[in-house]
Amino acid sequence: MLGLLDHPLRVFAVSLLAQWGAAYLGDLLRRKVRPVAQEERADFDIVLSATLTLLALIIGFSFSMAVSRYDQRKNFEEAEANAIGTEYVRADLLPAEARLKVRDLLGHYLDQRIRHYESGRVEPSADTANSLTQAQLWSAVVNAGSSQPTPVVALAVSGMNDVFNSQGYTQAAWRNRIPTAAWALLGSIAVFANLLLGYRERQTDVLVLTVLPLTVSIALFLIADIDTPHGGLIRVVPQNLVSLTQVVHAP
Repeated sequence: MLGLLDHPLRVFAVSLLAQWGAAYLGDLLRRKVRPVAQEERADFDIVLSATLTLLALIIGFSFSMAVSRYDQRKNFEEAEANAIGTEYVRADLLPAEARLKVRDLLGHYLDQRIRHYESGRVEPSADTANSLTQAQLWSAVVNAGSSQPTPVVALAVSGMNDVFNSQGYTQAAWRNRIPTAAWALLGSIAVFANLLLGYRERQTDVLVLTVLPLTVSIALFLIADIDTPHGGLIRVVPQNLVSLTQVVHAP
C-alpha cells in the first residue's frame, strides 16, 4: 500500500473506482435484493448522515496532518540552508588548506541537497553519494581539528555536526507520513458511505452515484499529493538552498 500512496494519481484512480463500485453495488442491492422500507427510511437516513459526517471529519483531520508534515519539511529545508551557510562562514576558522577543501566540498554537498529536493523519486545512488560527501567533509574538519585543537577550530567542527544533524532531521521529516492504518480507515469509511448512498436512492441516478465518489477521490488525491515528498505535484521548493548557492558558488 505504501507504493500506492507514493503516487497520488493512483490514489485518485483506485479510490474513484472503489467508491463508484460501492455506490453501484448498493444500488444493485436495493433493486435486486431488498429495498429500504418506508418505515426504515428515517433510521437509515440517520445512519447515512452520521457516516458522511464521520467521513468529512476524517478527511479534514487527514488534510491537517498532511499540511503539518508539509510545513515541517519546509522548516527543515530552511534549517539545512542555515546550517550549511553558517558552516561555510566558519570555514574561515580552519587552516588555509582545510578551508579551501571544506568550502569546495560544501558547495558540492549543497548541489546534492538541491537535487534531492528537486528529484521526482528516491534514488539510492544519490543517498550513497551524499553519505560519501559527508564522510569527506567530516574527515576534513577532523584532520584540521586534530592538527590545531583550539576552541576556534572546534567551533568549525561543531558547525559541521549541525550540518549533518539538519540533514538527518530532514530525512526523518520526509519519512513522517500519514500512517497506513489511517489511510485504510479513511478508505473503508468512504466505501461504506457510498454503499449506503447507493442503497438509499429510490431510483438509479448516475449523477448522484458519481458526484460523491468523485468529490472524495479529489480530496484523497490532494491529501496524498501533499503527504508525498517525492512524486507529487505539491513539493517543498528548496528556495533557501538555491539562494545559498549565490554565496557558495560566487566567483
